[in-house]
Amino acid sequence: MTSSTLIFVILFLALFSYWYGMHRSIKVAGGVTKVKQLVSLPRQFGLLTALWCGIPALIVLLLWTVFEATVIESLLVAKLPQNIQEMTPSQLGLYLNDIKIMAQQNLGEVTETSEQIKHFAALEFQQLNLNAAWLKSAIIFLVCLSCVMFIVSRFRLDYRARAATEKITLKVLMACSGIAVLTTLGIVLSVLFESINFFSEVSPVEFLFGTEWSPQTALRADQVASSGAFGAVPLFVGTLLITFIAMLMAVPIGLMTAIYLSQYASQRLRTVAKPMLEILAGIPTVVYGFFAALTVAPFVRDVGESLGLNVASESALAAGIVMGVMIIPFVSSLSDDAINAVPKTLKEGSLGMGATMSETIRHVLLPAALPGIVGAILLAVSRAIGETMIVVMAAGMAANLTVNPLESVTTVTVQIVTLLTGDQEFDSAKTLAAFALGLMLFVTTLALNVVALKVVRKYREQYD
Repeated sequence: MTSSTLIFVILFLALFSYWYGMHRSIKVAGGVTKVKQLVSLPRQFGLLTALWCGIPALIVLLLWTVFEATVIESLLVAKLPQNIQEMTPSQLGLYLNDIKIMAQQNLGEVTETSEQIKHFAALEFQQLNLNAAWLKSAIIFLVCLSCVMFIVSRFRLDYRARAATEKITLKVLMACSGIAVLTTLGIVLSVLFESINFFSEVSPVEFLFGTEWSPQTALRADQVASSGAFGAVPLFVGTLLITFIAMLMAVPIGLMTAIYLSQYASQRLRTVAKPMLEILAGIPTVVYGFFAALTVAPFVRDVGESLGLNVASESALAAGIVMGVMIIPFVSSLSDDAINAVPKTLKEGSLGMGATMSETIRHVLLPAALPGIVGAILLAVSRAIGETMIVVMAAGMAANLTVNPLESVTTVTVQIVTLLTGDQEFDSAKTLAAFALGLMLFVTTLALNVVALKVVRKYREQYD
């Protein structure tokens, strides 16, 4: 069986174990009429049995999936001729890839000696995979059966199944939290190590303060542009410029929309307008990119030319406007929730003291909801910094060092995609530059989160 099939089988066995555990606990109690003698309810015994059936089996399946390919390759290499085993790791990897490709195809008769070796190796690879699949299925079934039998054998009238279930649930939640933390740590370390490799070839001073970005490097020293320029300042400036334009549009419109919907709009209008605004957040960014490239960018260019301005066909202004439209739902929806979360007693007290609605909003509601509003704005900023498709289609890919919104610029995320597109080797400064740019994005996002936490703590203490 495949791993996906085994997952469904494990889930089915867990459901069956739930039913079996319930009936087993009833039998231990002496029948349905004597269930009250049990310390825990029958369904808690059933849930405990299901957990003991499913969780160990899933753990075994996960470990098997992680190590299966390595073990099979080791067994396959051990059966290959000695001259093949003595190949370098890269050569051996390519040789094994050829065997895997042959194993997936129709294996016919071959005449060449080298191909015969691969042919027999492919047959052996198929057999090893088949044996591994049968062995994996048998072990999974054995683990499920043994775990269910073990936990059922412990059922007694005074057995606290609920406490045992809660302990297992707590451990599962801790494991999930640990996986999230380890995943984040793994991402950070992988980016950090590759960035260190990049900075061993390129000076950090040149990267952080250089004003020319041209990462194209030649394959040979005698070619033109054998050493690229890795000054990332144009990328940082372009990212900040487009983000600034987007926030200039999204924050006022989004905040005013939130104030209107939460304080002035009727309930009927609110039930229609808010879902329609949130639909904007679900539109794919490539659709916004098409809209920016085909509608907004030509419109901005035509308006600029009518005013006597020289506007590029792909400009930061067009990308910023469309990105601002995309971000409006983030600001409006989250700000609306933050304003509605303010206790009504604050609003009613202000109005009762004679303040107008606008004064109440400016001096009472907005300061009280400021932590949520700041969080919404910073979330929108992070969304704008990480956007790629709109920038590619509306702002271009030219790394120009300029603050003129009418010219073409590019961003950090666009360059990351460009550097990692196609067949790349991870030993060149050009490819490693993508990790250095990713590290800068991570540091920027971390700084925004720190600022948001400080603002939230400062004002939450005042209004709690």
